[in-house]
Order: sequence, then C-alpha cells, then structure tokens
Amino acid sequence: MKNYQAPQDLLKDRVILVTGAGQGIGKTAALTFAAHGATVILHGRSVKKLELVYDEIEAAGGPQAAIFPLNLEKAEGKDYETMALAIEQQLGRLDGILHNAAKIERPQPLEDQNLEQWLSLLRINLAAPFALTRACLPLLKAAPDASILMTSETHGHVPTAFWGAFAVAKSGVEALVKIWAQEMEIHPNLRINAVVPGPVQSPQRTRTFPGENRDSLPKAETLMPLYLYLMGRDSRGTSGQVIEVGQE
Repeated sequence: MKNYQAPQDLLKDRVILVTGAGQGIGKTAALTFAAHGATVILHGRSVKKLELVYDEIEAAGGPQAAIFPLNLEKAEGKDYETMALAIEQQLGRLDGILHNAAKIERPQPLEDQNLEQWLSLLRINLAAPFALTRACLPLLKAAPDASILMTSETHGHVPTAFWGAFAVAKSGVEALVKIWAQEMEIHPNLRINAVVPGPVQSPQRTRTFPGENRDSLPKAETLMPLYLYLMGRDSRGTSGQVIEVGQE
C-alpha cells in the first residue's frame, strides 16, 4: 500500500471531511485528496489556518473546498448533528472522513495527570471521532463507496509508560474501529480503518520530542499513498484494520 499509485481522478466527485486539516498530516492529506479530485471539507479550530489550506487548494486548481471550524473540546452532540446537516445541505453528500484532529501533551507519569486532563484528552481524541462519525453515518451509508479513516498513534497501539490518557484514547480508537467494522458488515459500501502513522515531521511530534532532529524524520507526504488507497475505491472490502506504517 505504501507504493500505491493513485489515479489522478481517484477521488473525483467525492466529498471528504478532514479533521485537523490546518496543519501536519491533516493538512497534507487535505491537499492530497483535493489534488486527486475530492471536494474537501476542512475542519479545525483555527479559521486562519484553514483559510491558508483553502487558498493552497484553490491555487493548485483543486475543487472548491469548504471550511467548518469546530472546537472539539467544547462540542456537544447537537454540534455534530448540526455539522452533518450543514454538509448535507451545502454539499449534498459525504463519501469519507479522515479523523486526524488530536490533542497531545508532553509525556508524564499517570500520577501527575489529573481528571480534567483525562477528560479533555479523551473527549478530543476518542469521543469526538465517535460523535462525528455517528452524526455523519446517514450520509456515509447513502454514498456508493464510503471510507472512514481514524488516526491512531504508536504509543496507543502499543501502550507505553508516560503517555497516559493520550495512549488510552488512541487504544480506544483502535477498539472503536474494530467494533464498528463488525457492525458495518451489513453495509458493503461502507468501511472503517485506522492508521498508525509512526514518527513523521509534524507540529505534534515537535511538541512531544522537542530535542529531536526534525529533518531526520519522514515528511507527511510519504504517508499519502496509503491514505489515498484507504480513502479510494481500491480498498473496498478492507475494514476493521489497524495499519501500522512500515508493517503494511
């Protein structure tokens, strides 16, 4: 899959929602999906960052993107329902979601984390992907070929000391994918998978490994053949998988 050669029109006429699209992997994926024909819905907290991504897509000649800002830490169920309704009213369809928005803190022992940190990290990294997917399910079920892609993380895939609530949330994401894949078996047009990207150049990586030589890491672009494969038609029938980059 890492050597997948995506046709230029792989995502033509598809509408794909990317959360956390203002920076890092989310931004790279949004630009890549648009370059392959998708109308991309850009989600994030910072409208300014999303507008810059919007402008890049426009400058590259991609389909006109849409911007949907939403603070996942404060969002309630009705906010996700409103977002799904707006997508239906403004774009008429939804063919895929890449859940990439995340909140991460510097590693620390569990005994140093408090309840408020746990609730915040679980809300953004686990509850939000669930709630947004659930709200968008009617649109995804109506699509002829729909893909939901969750982002896991190395320290959640293999739970590791000092990663606390973040690792627990990402482990939960993997469980969520496996459970939902089983429940979606009656919908052959719909699939859900997770990717463990591994170390790549990103703002979050810089925050958690501040002394690391950033240039020694792969760029987010190296992940895009896999992301295109999982989002496009060629991955139809692949569901419930947690794919670790370098192990696929």
